[in-house]
Amino acid sequence: MWIITAHSKNNIKMFEFDTEKEAKEAFGRIRGYKILTKVIYFNDFA
Repeated sequence: MWIITAHSKNNIKMFEFDTEKEAKEAFGRIRGYKILTKVIYFNDFA
């Protein structure tokens, strides 16, 4: 999962994407200071 966190003067918005391609396409369209993050889940089945 990929998350874009966008900071503007008075707001913080988070956008969630399933693929890196989707996130990078949206990254260019979103205004403000942005951070692109890949979320990795660790599942221990032991």
